Amino acid sequence: MTFVRRTLTLVVSAALSLSLAGPATASLARNGLPAWACSPEEIAAAAAGLGAEARGGSARGAAVDSHGRVREKDTGQIVRDLPQSAKGRAPSDFSVTVPVYWHVMTDGAAGALTDADIRKQIRVMNNAFAGGAGGATAGFAFSLVAITRTDDPIWYRLQSAGAEHEMKRALKQGDDGTLNVYSGAAGGYLGYAYLPEITDTAQAYLDGIVIDWETLPGVSDTYGGGYANEGDTMVHETGHWLNLEHTFFGQCNKHGDFVDDTPPQKWASSGCPEGNDTCPAPGLDPIHNYMDYSDDSCITEFTPGQVQRMRDAWLFWRAT
Repeated sequence: MTFVRRTLTLVVSAALSLSLAGPATASLARNGLPAWACSPEEIAAAAAGLGAEARGGSARGAAVDSHGRVREKDTGQIVRDLPQSAKGRAPSDFSVTVPVYWHVMTDGAAGALTDADIRKQIRVMNNAFAGGAGGATAGFAFSLVAITRTDDPIWYRLQSAGAEHEMKRALKQGDDGTLNVYSGAAGGYLGYAYLPEITDTAQAYLDGIVIDWETLPGVSDTYGGGYANEGDTMVHETGHWLNLEHTFFGQCNKHGDFVDDTPPQKWASSGCPEGNDTCPAPGLDPIHNYMDYSDDSCITEFTPGQVQRMRDAWLFWRAT
């Protein structure tokens, strides 16, 4: 069956400031919650809601983890469910090998990943998407095709939209089914990825994943204690690249993350809070899911529903 893809307009917004004191506090105040009385999770939810509030839709927004860091950039994309005609189309024996081009950005010695570092990260990804740590087998494998290296302090820091556009125009390889990864300081984020609908816009060159090089397994102790240095940030961002949203994206509303078998979750998790239950609907918070913000040592799985959504989205957006 041939799918007709709609061309969507992407509005790329400026990244949210790392300081959330102003808008997030205002958002909390409108809901009767003084910032000083709120948990990190409540502040995170306020931040995540800012984009939707401004654009009147289901905007991705940005969310703060328990370490006070805006973990991912607000790309300005609006999250939509797949068309009904695209759902359930991927077969049970679905299998795809995704070619990966890895672009290493450095500022002198900073960011200087080795080939072995990158291959170790690819192994973590393949294990996760094969269900090796638990959960469903996704049917996606990742094959490293090439590594490029660029010593450029501006592209390494990536602190402006202009730098990102320039870098990706110069370096992006392959088609819609090719994963381009750009490692460096990542603009001060742990990482971020564009949802696949960007492939049908004039800014398709932005498609790919930007990742903080220090989140790769074993390269740094910056994120010690299992928080974000076992390679699962890259797994999380690849989930976005394949059209998954955060398990806490819809908070407690009926649509949630558009996946039926991920229980509703009001706040992003931190650490590994066994037994958390932040929404009245059945089911504990899915703290072990790759699309939550739990520590790397805690997240181990995708659900069958998430797997079906990724597969269907691949056929709808990325298959060539």
